[in-house]
Amino acid sequence: MTGWTSRGETQQSGGITWPVLSGLMPPLADSYIPRAESGLALAGSLNPGETVVLVAADDDGALGAAGAMGGTGKTQLAVAIAHTLWNQRAVDLMVWLSASGRDAILTGYAQALRDVGGPDPGEGPRVAALHLLAWLAETGLPWLAVLDDLNDAAVLEGLWPWGVNGRVVVTTNRPDTAVKAPSPRVVEVGPFSRRESLSYLSTRLQEDPDQWIGALDLAEDLGFLPIALAQAGALMSDAGIDCRQYRTWIAEQRQHLSTRAGAKSTVAAAGALALEVANQRTPAGLARPMLALISMLDPNGIPGAVLTSPASCDFLTQARGAAPVDEVQARTAVHVLGRLGLVTIDTSSAARTVRAHELVQQATRESLSTAEGDQAARAAADALLQAWPLRAVPPAFDQALRDCTARLRQVAGVLLWTPESHPVLWRAGRSLEDAGLTEPAIAYWQAMIDIGRPTLGTAHAHMLLACDRLATAYEAAGRHLDAIPMYERVLAERERGLGPAHADTLNARNSLARAYSASGRSGDAIRLAERALAECERALGPGHPDTLAARAELAQAYLSAGLRNEAVAVFERTLAGREQVFGPRHPETLTARANLAQAYRAAGRLTTALPLLERTLADREKVQGADHPDTITARGNLASAYHTARRLTVALPLYERTLADCERVLGPDHPDTLASRGNLGHAYHTAGRLTEALAVFERTLADCERVLGPDDPMTRTARENYEAAART
Repeated sequence: MTGWTSRGETQQSGGITWPVLSGLMPPLADSYIPRAESGLALAGSLNPGETVVLVAADDDGALGAAGAMGGTGKTQLAVAIAHTLWNQRAVDLMVWLSASGRDAILTGYAQALRDVGGPDPGEGPRVAALHLLAWLAETGLPWLAVLDDLNDAAVLEGLWPWGVNGRVVVTTNRPDTAVKAPSPRVVEVGPFSRRESLSYLSTRLQEDPDQWIGALDLAEDLGFLPIALAQAGALMSDAGIDCRQYRTWIAEQRQHLSTRAGAKSTVAAAGALALEVANQRTPAGLARPMLALISMLDPNGIPGAVLTSPASCDFLTQARGAAPVDEVQARTAVHVLGRLGLVTIDTSSAARTVRAHELVQQATRESLSTAEGDQAARAAADALLQAWPLRAVPPAFDQALRDCTARLRQVAGVLLWTPESHPVLWRAGRSLEDAGLTEPAIAYWQAMIDIGRPTLGTAHAHMLLACDRLATAYEAAGRHLDAIPMYERVLAERERGLGPAHADTLNARNSLARAYSASGRSGDAIRLAERALAECERALGPGHPDTLAARAELAQAYLSAGLRNEAVAVFERTLAGREQVFGPRHPETLTARANLAQAYRAAGRLTTALPLLERTLADREKVQGADHPDTITARGNLASAYHTARRLTVALPLYERTLADCERVLGPDHPDTLASRGNLGHAYHTAGRLTEALAVFERTLADCERVLGPDDPMTRTARENYEAAART
């Protein structure tokens, strides 16, 4: 919490040191002044259980563009409220979220749940978010949640935070969002008062009182608008001029801009003047193209790595038309923009290093020619892709890159689909999938299809890929009936364009078969799986990895349809093929052996299954290690088979070790741990150890209710087990 005043003695509970700040809050401006007159002393009047919605006031349309897009200091006021409540020791938890999209809300809530030591439900950010909301509603700790820059209330559908001990602050340019909030109070935030304007300028220019001369006239010229006054103060401080000189400059700038449509506002003039000065600072000629790049990305925070990437440096080099620009010069250009008040910089945050107000971004984009805007947008896309690691990154960094991509999509439109879709669009979608954000992923891929279809056509490879990703997202959400039409469309197009034996066609056929099976259409699933296997064997040969995978899909389709003997036969052939191709201890082979063992169990051939399960566990321990999740699963499967075989003296120690391993490796609240605990209780019950069974069932039920909720299927099973044991 850089720059925050210490709250004094901290409390520790459950390994958490209170108070807790969750999220990436913008820094409070160096020259920020308390808004006692225009800010309505909100920190003191914000009551527990209340939601305050900060909107821009615009009496008689006097603010022009600022009335529609802000500029009155709502976010800074929210930051000041947060600081005040924190320093007054009024809150134990503070959550700051950039409410740009539903994925940002879910990601932020999931992080907050981790920050307060909440259990990991293991079912993705959406379930974690619901757990956090339930905790906020019930906790006795005072908390504050700030939802900054909410432009669409729909992203908070079912996700509004509330609690009798909680306070919520929302900043938005859409007053209609207030009606969706619980217990809302709308507060209009207008320009500074005259006294506040003078106080701000005197604070900003305190090193040279002579610069204050004419301050009130300047404030009136700028409409007392905080964003314009901030830019004026920064420029005067940097250039060493007084208010009278600045008034002369801004008047000349307005005269220059008066002939340009859409550039007549106070903010446009102040920004253009600041940018003109910044572009003359060393390194000369880089401030303007750097701000053009920034104007394409998320105003709520851009990772510094994006703006210093090779793509950014190449764009700056082309724009300046001189010697190559390196990373140091690019970083310096950003800091020049910061000195002139055009951006704010938080060097402590890798995810949201640079912020720029939407009004500044809009004015910058309007000043660009079409060619300049297109070049900046393409450079921004390249820069995002270069800064986006393929390896796992912190959720906040991932989210910032997604937010930047979302803003770029909004600004650039079909440009990113010309001549084909830019790779960063696919990276953003896969990022949603990798994060378990299935609901936003569905919306994302549908939007990709909607914008790409008229640009590329329905049969284009990128359109088919988008349809495939949408179907995959539907499957991840359990919406198999929605996935089927998409998979059918992809399969038909790939058969038509690539032929029945192409690898992409085979994958499409397997995916559709899997969706058929999951939706209960076992006959269709088997038909497709049989055809997929036949095509693979004909085109690739019986030992090709894709053929082995197709055979495993067919075996699973048989098993799901209840054709156990047929499944066993195909699983046996699959295992033999993988042993021959990969070797007896390859993970693929071990999976095939485990699948065959489960098929034997389903067919009632338990004595045949047990040696395979024993060998699978031994090999996984040797190859993958005792703590690998696959090894823990193999141990649990063997314990279950021993249990079924009534070999409880062997099963119980395995169950106990499986539970201990799950608790140690996965955590006590992971769903697999809860299931393992329930299995142990069931084994105790079967063995007649009722006291131990009741104790385990009781804890399992309590943990399931706490972690999963009272209506979750696992919770209902735990309740039934406990009640049955209690009646024994």
